[in-house]
Amino acid sequence: MPHDREALWNTGHDESVEVNQRALIDKVLARYSGEFTVFRELLQNSDDAGSSAAEIRFETASYLRRKEGGVGNDNPHTLPDLKTALVTQWTFRNDGIAFRDEDWSRLRKIAEGNPDEEKIGAFGVGFYSLFSVTENPFVSSGGHGMQFYWKDNKDQLHVRRGDLPSKGNSDPWTTFEMTLREASPIPSPFDLMRFLASSITFMVHLKDVRVYFDEFRIGHLTKASGAEGTVDIPKGLKRSSGLNIMHVQTVQSHHIRIDAEVMQAVYAVGAEKRPVLPTQPRKSQSGFFSSLIATFTSTSTSLRQESLPPATPLSKDLTEVRVTSVTLTIFNAEVNVKVDKKLSAELLRSTKKNPPQQLRYSLIYTGKDEYDQSIAAEKDQPDSTSGSIFQGLRADLNGSGQARVFIGHATAQTTGIGGHMAARFIPTVERESIDLVDKNVAVWNRELLYVGGFLSRVAYDLELANINALWEGARSSSGTLDMRPTPELEDWLRQRFLHVLKFFTFHPSTPSFEVSRLLETAFYGCSSSPLKLLSSTGVRSVVDVKEPDPTFSQFLKYLPVLPEAVMKEGALTIRALQNQGMISCITFHDVLSELRQHPLNEKELVACLKWWCNLPPGSSGVDMDRLRAELLNTAVLCPSNGDRALPLSSFLYFINNRNIGVHIPLDGPLPVSLMPLGVTQHFTPAQLVTFRWRELTIIEWLRHVTSPAVMVDNPAYDFTKSVEWAERVLTILSRVWLSLSSETHGAVKAIFTGKKCIPTTCGLQAPEAAYFPTVKIFSDLPVVQLSSTLVLKGQMEKMLSGIGIRRHVDLQLVFNRMIKTGDWSVPDLVGYLVTVKDDLSPEEVSRLSATSAFCREGDLGDPQKKKTRYCARDLYEPIDIFRQLNLPVLEWSGEKAKWRSTSEEAKLLFRFGLRRFPPLTTVVELCTSPNPAVREVAFKYLCNNIPTKYPEYRPEDFAKFAFIPADNEDGPHLGTIREVFANPQWKLLGFSVVQPDCQNVATSKLGVQEHPPSSMLLSLLEKTPPQNESMARQWFEILSERVTNFRASELAALSKTPIVPCKGSGSQPIRWLAPTQCYLGVSTKGQFHSKLFIFVDFGSAANRFLSACGSRNEPSVEEVAEILIADPNKFYNMTGGYENFLTELRNLAINCRLLSNATVNKMKNSPVLLGVCRQKPKEVAENKQELGEDGWEFQHSLRRARDIVIADDTNAYQLFGDSIFTAPQEDLLEDFYIWLGCKRLSLVVREEYKVSNEIPRAKTGMETRALVLERLPLFLHEHTHARTTVSLAWLSKPENFKVRVFGTLTIVKTLDMAGIRTTRTQDASAAAKRPGQGTIELWLSSSGKVDMYEVATSLCRLLFETVKVNDALLFMTILSTDLKALKRRGYNVDKILKRQQHERKLAEEARNHFIDTESSLVPIQPAIPTRSTFAPTATKSPTRPPVPPGGWEPGSPPVTPQQPQSTEIPKEIEAPSDKDANTAQPFRNTLQNLTRKLVAMAPQNITQEVTRAVQPQRSRPVTPQSHIRSNVNMAISACRPEQEKLLRNRQKMEIIKEAVEEGYCDVTHTGEFTHLGTVGETKIFVTTDVPDTANFMTQKRNTIARFIHVIAPLSNVYNLPMTVCHIFYDNGGGLIAFNRNGSLFLNLRYFEAWHDEDVKNGNLAGAQISWFFTLAHELAHNLVEAHNSEHEFYFAAICEAHTIAFSKLLASSTATGS
Repeated sequence: MPHDREALWNTGHDESVEVNQRALIDKVLARYSGEFTVFRELLQNSDDAGSSAAEIRFETASYLRRKEGGVGNDNPHTLPDLKTALVTQWTFRNDGIAFRDEDWSRLRKIAEGNPDEEKIGAFGVGFYSLFSVTENPFVSSGGHGMQFYWKDNKDQLHVRRGDLPSKGNSDPWTTFEMTLREASPIPSPFDLMRFLASSITFMVHLKDVRVYFDEFRIGHLTKASGAEGTVDIPKGLKRSSGLNIMHVQTVQSHHIRIDAEVMQAVYAVGAEKRPVLPTQPRKSQSGFFSSLIATFTSTSTSLRQESLPPATPLSKDLTEVRVTSVTLTIFNAEVNVKVDKKLSAELLRSTKKNPPQQLRYSLIYTGKDEYDQSIAAEKDQPDSTSGSIFQGLRADLNGSGQARVFIGHATAQTTGIGGHMAARFIPTVERESIDLVDKNVAVWNRELLYVGGFLSRVAYDLELANINALWEGARSSSGTLDMRPTPELEDWLRQRFLHVLKFFTFHPSTPSFEVSRLLETAFYGCSSSPLKLLSSTGVRSVVDVKEPDPTFSQFLKYLPVLPEAVMKEGALTIRALQNQGMISCITFHDVLSELRQHPLNEKELVACLKWWCNLPPGSSGVDMDRLRAELLNTAVLCPSNGDRALPLSSFLYFINNRNIGVHIPLDGPLPVSLMPLGVTQHFTPAQLVTFRWRELTIIEWLRHVTSPAVMVDNPAYDFTKSVEWAERVLTILSRVWLSLSSETHGAVKAIFTGKKCIPTTCGLQAPEAAYFPTVKIFSDLPVVQLSSTLVLKGQMEKMLSGIGIRRHVDLQLVFNRMIKTGDWSVPDLVGYLVTVKDDLSPEEVSRLSATSAFCREGDLGDPQKKKTRYCARDLYEPIDIFRQLNLPVLEWSGEKAKWRSTSEEAKLLFRFGLRRFPPLTTVVELCTSPNPAVREVAFKYLCNNIPTKYPEYRPEDFAKFAFIPADNEDGPHLGTIREVFANPQWKLLGFSVVQPDCQNVATSKLGVQEHPPSSMLLSLLEKTPPQNESMARQWFEILSERVTNFRASELAALSKTPIVPCKGSGSQPIRWLAPTQCYLGVSTKGQFHSKLFIFVDFGSAANRFLSACGSRNEPSVEEVAEILIADPNKFYNMTGGYENFLTELRNLAINCRLLSNATVNKMKNSPVLLGVCRQKPKEVAENKQELGEDGWEFQHSLRRARDIVIADDTNAYQLFGDSIFTAPQEDLLEDFYIWLGCKRLSLVVREEYKVSNEIPRAKTGMETRALVLERLPLFLHEHTHARTTVSLAWLSKPENFKVRVFGTLTIVKTLDMAGIRTTRTQDASAAAKRPGQGTIELWLSSSGKVDMYEVATSLCRLLFETVKVNDALLFMTILSTDLKALKRRGYNVDKILKRQQHERKLAEEARNHFIDTESSLVPIQPAIPTRSTFAPTATKSPTRPPVPPGGWEPGSPPVTPQQPQSTEIPKEIEAPSDKDANTAQPFRNTLQNLTRKLVAMAPQNITQEVTRAVQPQRSRPVTPQSHIRSNVNMAISACRPEQEKLLRNRQKMEIIKEAVEEGYCDVTHTGEFTHLGTVGETKIFVTTDVPDTANFMTQKRNTIARFIHVIAPLSNVYNLPMTVCHIFYDNGGGLIAFNRNGSLFLNLRYFEAWHDEDVKNGNLAGAQISWFFTLAHELAHNLVEAHNSEHEFYFAAICEAHTIAFSKLLASSTATGS
C-alpha cells in the first residue's frame, strides 16, 4: 500500500473538491426549525454590532411601487389586512457599526464565524438563514452593497460587491433586503411581537425595536434598565463549578422595564389563537431532583386550554395603539472563567473563537407582586383573549415550558424552572438547543449550567430571607400568646413562599432533559446548608420541617410543619423533598420533644392518647412497651380543677363508667392516682389498659375509703363512726355483690373483718359478731338493724352473709351449752344440724368433719368412763355387709332411730365424711385375710362393686397382693395377678390358673391375663425346657397358638436356645438342640441329608411353633455348601458316589444366587468341585494301543476351581485329556464352574503352526475360499445361539479373508496350567489364525485332502465369541455336502442365499443413509440393554455394542471377541450381586423379568435396525440424565383424554407377536370401540362384538370400580390426570393395553381374570405392580412407537423415574392390606 500511494503522488494530478452550494445551504437551513429564525439571526447580529435600534419592515408590492415613485391604485392611508395582504419583501435594518472589510469578507464565506469571543455568533451560518425566504438577498452598509445571486440559476452562489450611490452620506443604517420567492402574508404579528419582547430582554445593546407594515408602525418595543445592586451571597454556597472552570465573583440584581406600543390590529389577529398549555409537566428522563417528582407529574399528558376571561368585543379602530409594560428582576452572576489549554484549544476548534475569560449569567425572576400585577394588567385590557405581549416573560409557574435558555436570543431549550436564563452557552449549529453531545463543548455547557443552579439558589435563599424577616418582624410585634403574625399577613407570606417555591420547581426540560437535571443538581448541591422552607412557625431548615398531620395538630401546636396550602399547591417540590428524605413525617422523637416543653390540658391529652391508640401494632424489632413508657414519663397533665400538674406515669387507675365503676361515688374520697373521668370517658377500657392503667375496682376503692389516713382526714367518711356512710358503703356493695368474683368476696370480707361497721341492735358491730334476724336460739345476740329505707333481702342479704354475718349460732357454743350436759344423743345432734345445714359454712362443715363427736357400734368400754368418740370419716354406715367384713360402723340407736341411707340425716353424715364403702386397698387386703369367711365375702364384694364403686381399679396397682383364688400342681392357693392365668391349659406348663368358679370374673373384672406374656414363656423355656418328646409335643402345641405374641427378638433368642429334646447316646439319653440346629419332618433328600442333619417331628401344630423359632423343613443351600467346604471328601463319601455328588453340585448351581459372598469365596479356594481326568487302561498303556472314545478310564477327583478346566476345545481335549481334570460336560455345571473361577481349555492351550514352502495361487486355496464364502450364509441361517465377531461383507473382501496353501502343516499345541506344561504335535490339513485385529488367514496343507472338519473348527473359533462342539459339525456338514444334497435334506438354499444377498444390499443402503444424516441428527441414544451373562467376571466388547445373533453388517470393522457365554443356562440361574442374596427385592425382579419379556417381543429386524443405527456412533458421549428426564416428562405430558365416541384400529403400529400369540399392546387387529359411559373421570369403551351393551355398565359396575381403585393411585404416581386413562372390554384376544395418540386404554377383561379376586379380598399389591409396568410400557410409546431397544430403554427410564413414589404406594397398600 505505501508504494501505491507514492506512485499515485508522482504520476497523478490535482483536482479540487466541489461543493453544491445550493444543496449545502438547503441542508443547513433544514436544521433551523425554530420560528422567526431570520429575525433571530439578524437581531443577534445587530446586538453584536452594537446597535441600539432596529427596524423590521414588511412591504407589499404596491408600497414598493409608491416608494419608488410608481403609480398604484391602493389607498396608502388604509392599513392592509394583516391576515390576507401579500408581502413581497422583508427589510431589516439596524444602527450598529457599519460593515468593515473583514465583515464583508466573512459575509460571503460559509461557516466562518465571528472570532470575537465577546460576540455571540460562532458558526458563520446564521446569515444564510435569509435564503429560507429569498433567493438573492441584498445587503447595504456604510455606502457599500453586496448582492447575492445564483449564477446561471444553477447551484453555485456568487456575490457582487461595490459602492452605492449613497456612499458618503451619513446613513447610520445597515440594511438587509429580502425579496421573497413568492408573495405571502406576514408571519403572525402578535407572535412576532412576543418573540421580539422576549429577545430584547437579554440583548446587551439593543433597546429599541420597531415593526412596520408598509408605512404603518404596528409595534414598538423599548427597554429601560434600572441601576444594578450587589447581592450578598448567602453563606455556605460553593461558588466554583465542579471542574473549577467557572467561579462566581459577584451577583447583582436590577430591574428592567419594557414598554410596548402595539396596534389593535395585532391583537385582533392574535385573538384567534388561544394558547394551549399542558396540565402536567412533561415526564423527565433523568435528573437528581426531577426524577423524584416524575411519578407525580406523569399521570396525564392531556392538554388544556389556558383559562382566560370571557372575550370582549374588539375595538373597531384597528390602528389604535395599545400601550403596555412589564417590570422584571434580573439576577446577574459575574463569572471568572479558567480553561486549561487543552480544553481551550478544543473549544477554539469547535467554535472558531477562544472562550471568554469573563462572562455574565442572567436569570429573570418575576416576584410575587410583579407577577400579580402582570396578571391584573392583562385582565384590565379591554380585550384579553389573546393574552399579553409579555406573557412569555412572565414567570412560568405551571411548568408549561415557556421559560427558555437565551444565547443572546431565545432558543428552543427550556430551563425547567419558572424564569428565563441567558449565558454564553455554546449551542448546536441550528442554535435551537445547548450542545451536550460534543465531548468538549459539553464540559463547557455543564460547568455553565452549574452557575445557573447556583444563581437560582441565591435568588431562592434571598427571597426566603425576605419572607423570614417579615415573619419575624410581625411575630415580635403581634402581641398574641402564640407569637404568630396576623392571619392576613401569614396568608400573604405563605402565598409569596408558594410563588418562589413554584418558580424554582424543576420540571423536565426540552429538548434536552439534561439541562433541568443539571440545574437541579447544582441548585441542591451548591450549598452546604439545608434548603429553607416556610413552616407553620416561620422559615425553618427543611430538616426541621415536618409533614402536616391533623392527628398531631390538636396537641403539637408549636411543631414546625408545612402548611396544608404549601403541601397542596407546591406538591411537586414537596414530594421530591420527601423522596430525598429532606422532609419527614412527625416522629415519636418529635412528639417527646414537644411534650417536654409544653404541658397538656385535658383536651390536648385526649388528642394525644387517641393518637397513640390509633398507632398500628408494633412490628418486629420495635419495643412498644419502651416507647409507651417514654410517652407516659414525658407527658404532663394540667387538670382542669386547678390541681398540680402530674406526669402521666403517676396515674394508676381509671373509672369504668360502663361497668360496676358507675357505682363508685365521685363525691367521696378518690385516689390521687386516678385519671380524671373527663379524659378516660373518651376511651374504651381496653385502650386505657394499654397505658398500664387499671380499672379502679370496688375492692380497691373500698381499701382506699377504709384506709386509716383517709378516715382520719375525712371523719364524715369513716364508716366505723358514721352510720350513714356505713349504710351507703353497704348499699354500694350490695348492688355489685353478685357481679364480683368469689376471690373478691373473700377480699371484701377480709376488709370488714374486725371493723365495727355493721349497724345492729347493739350498735356498730364487726360482721363476725352480728347475726341475721332469723337467728332466735338465744335472745341476747346482736342482730342486724338497718334504716327503714333499706330492706334486708335479696342482694343485701347475700352481701351481708358474704362478709360474715352469722345465720346460726357457733357450734362450739351449741356443744358447750347442750352436748356436754349429756341430754342429747347422736341422732339428736344430727337432727339439729339438719335444720341448720344450709347455713353451715365450708369452714364449719370442715370443723364438724374433724370433730370426734360420734360413737362406734359395739364399743362397750368402761361404764364409768365416757365413750370413745370418733370422727365421721373413721366410721362406716351401719349396714350388714360392713358388719360381715368386721369394719367399724356408726352407732345409730334410739327409740325412733332407724338408719335409712336416703334420709337427710344420712346425707349430712355422708357430707361429714361417713364412709359408704371401704377403700379399694382395704377391700383387697380383706381378700387376703386369714379368715376364710371374711376373705370370701370380701372377694365377692370386690368383684360385684368394681364397675360401680371402684372404677379406678387397675390390676398393676395390686400386683404384689396374693388375693386371686388359684390352682397349680400343688393344689389350691392364693396368687398374685401376675402369677395366675385364666386359661387352664397353662397348668400343664407349671403355671397357676384361676379356680374354675372364678374364671370369668377374674378375667373380665380383676384383669387376670388369659395367657402368660411371651417374656415369661421365654424365661420358662430357657430355665426348664421340656424333659422328653411327649412333654415337648404338648408344650409346643400350646405355644404354637401363641406364636404371634412373641416379638421378633424373642423368637430370635428361642432359635438359639436348646429347647428341642432329641435322642442322645450313651450316658446322655436326651439332649437338647436349638430350633435352628434341627429340621422338621422326614428329610426330602433321602438318607443322605439324614446323615448330615437332625430331623424331628412333633406333629403339625408343634412343628409350627418350631418353624417360627427358626427350624426349617430342609437345609438351605448355604448350609449344604458350608458342610461341603468343611470336609469335601466326607461329603463326597456320604453322598454315595459320583452321580449323587453331581446332583448336589447341580442343586448348588441352580441356587447359586442364594450363596453369600463369603461362602462363594471359600468355594473358590476349596477342593469342592469334581474334576474328571481320562486315563488309559494299564494294559493299553503298556501296549501303546490307540483307544476309541469308549476305551478310556475316567478318574474323578475333588479339586479347586483353578485346577479344573472347561473342555471347550475338542481337539485339545483329545490331546491333553489325560493330563488335566475337566468339568463334567453339562452346560449347567460348566457355567457354575466358570463362575467359581475355572478356565476354559482353549485359553490355557497355545497353538503354533509349522509349515513348509507356500504354494502360491494354489487352486485348492481359491476353491476353499469360495466354498466358505458360499456356504457361510447357510450355516449362519441355522446358527443362532452366538453372535459373530465379523460381518460377511467384511469377510468377503480379499484383504480381510485369505486362504494360503503350504506343502505341509503341523500344529504344535502347548498346555500351560497350574504347574503342568506339556506339548503335543500333530499334522493337520487346515488351521486358521488371526494376528490381533488383522486379516483372517486359513492355512491348508497340500499333502492330503482338506479335512472340512478342521476347516470348520478353525473358522468357528475366529467367527464366534462362543463356540459349541456341534457348531463345527454343522459347519463341516454344510461345507462338505453339495447344494443338491442340502436341498434334499431340507435346506431352502436358494431362498436363504437370496435373502442374505438382499439383506446385505439393504444394510449397505441403510449404512450410507445413516452416514449422510448422522451429523444433522442428534437424538438421545438410549443404551441398548443386553442379556446378563452368568459369570460376573466375563468381559464385554469395549469397542461397540453387541450385534444380534447371526447379524451381518456391511463394512463393519473387526472387534475383539467377547468372553464365551452360554445361552443354554436356565433362566433361574443369575449372577449373584455384591449384596446379600436375601436382600433381593421381588419388585426389582419383576421389573427385570418384564423388561426381558418386552425385549423378547421385539422383532429381529427392528433390533437389527436399531443396532445398525447405533454402531457407527461408537464415540458418542453419555446422554445427560436431564435429557432423559426431559423425554420422560414429555412422555407423561403427551397423554391426553380421548374425545371420540367411536374408535377405530390404528394402522401404523407394528404387528407384535410373542410365540404364536398376539403382543399385548398390538392394536392392529382390534375392532371398533364404542363409548358406553363414564365412571368418575374415566371413560368406558367396549368392542362392537360385546353382547348386551345396554346392561354392561350395571353388570360390571363393581369390577370397574375396583379397577379404577387400582389405576387411580398409579396415575398419581405418574402425575397423570385420570382423564387420560380409559378402560375397554373385548371378548377375546391378547390385547392387554394400548396407546392411541397419547390416550391410554387398559383391558378390563385381563384385570378381571388376573387381579379382581385379589383386589376384592384387599390385596392390591399384585395388581398395582402389574399395571404399574403396563402403564410405563404404554407411556414409552409416546416417545417410540415401535417395540425396539429404544422403547425398552425409555420404558426402563420411566420406571426408574417413578420407582420411589411407587414403592411408597406399594408399602401403604401392603400396610393397609395387612
